[in-house]
Amino acid sequence: MTKVVVVNGPNLGRLGVRQPDVYGKQDLDTLRRLCTEWGEALGLEVEVRQSDDEAEMIRWMHQAADEKTPIVMNPAAFTHYSYGLADAAHMVIDEGLPLMEVHISNPSARDEFRKRSVISPVATGTITGMGFYGYKLALEAVAHLIAG
Repeated sequence: MTKVVVVNGPNLGRLGVRQPDVYGKQDLDTLRRLCTEWGEALGLEVEVRQSDDEAEMIRWMHQAADEKTPIVMNPAAFTHYSYGLADAAHMVIDEGLPLMEVHISNPSARDEFRKRSVISPVATGTITGMGFYGYKLALEAVAHLIAG
């Protein structure tokens, strides 16, 4: 079974509490369960992580590149300014691995500063505005890409 790491950035540990009108009422534990179930159905071993720490997320990208692990990433607020995370994500891509960017909401439909992603130009693909279902679509894309 291929391992896939789902990496979530800042404030996603507050899912279900923070702006439920934007991010929904389901929490991170629900996302973990759903991603694990969706992954199993696709023959993927899914590990869901969340951090408010940019350096930790960068280390996770380095680890994925070193261990040849595909990534599904919701960079959250780091989407718009973390060139360090974008560089680390590029290392995953450089290893020939899929890296799917996913956003629960559609950043382009929100605040002006959210309209630009420094991750999208690096990512294999981007899925936005589909709620938790976007993670399922991203996992399906990874499964498709690694089946090649």
